[in-house]
Amino acid sequence: MFRLVIDEELHLVFLEEALAAPVFELIDANREYLGRWLPWVPDTRSVADVQMFIQRSITGFSNMSGLVCAIEYRGEIVGIISYNKISRKLKKVEIGYWLAENRQGQGIMTRCCHRLIDHAFVSMDMEKVEIRVAVDNQPSRRLCERLGMTLEGIISNAERLSQGIVAHAIYGLHRSGGDST
Repeated sequence: MFRLVIDEELHLVFLEEALAAPVFELIDANREYLGRWLPWVPDTRSVADVQMFIQRSITGFSNMSGLVCAIEYRGEIVGIISYNKISRKLKKVEIGYWLAENRQGQGIMTRCCHRLIDHAFVSMDMEKVEIRVAVDNQPSRRLCERLGMTLEGIISNAERLSQGIVAHAIYGLHRSGGDST
């Protein structure tokens, strides 16, 4: 199993079928919390649903359009982080993530995002990293700000969540540290 070490207690593990059951159990245990911000939660009702997601993720990795990793903290799967989209043409990646509610506030996602940002700029030669979050998702917005990202704008009617149609705040970070307009 591929493991990317972030530090002594935190690793990113390539998402593979062997992780379907523990990932489903984590989703199921955090269903209400995750369902506030992620549109796919109500449709993820079984290990088989996670297996299908993993198969799509592996296909995305094989055609270099995405990368999905489980977050392993102290030997336990606690969330997912990914390059939801990789655009070599635009030299841009889009990061997505989720973390179990009981693991919030421990710096886990900040460390994971820093590692993927560094990988995008250094190893993949990308020019921009982007994160899209629901406007009212204040913890994710604060994370983007801690990462040094700039709010580039708000897109209305971006996604349907359990509470209705929401707008997205688009955050960006350029390798050069400034805007590339």
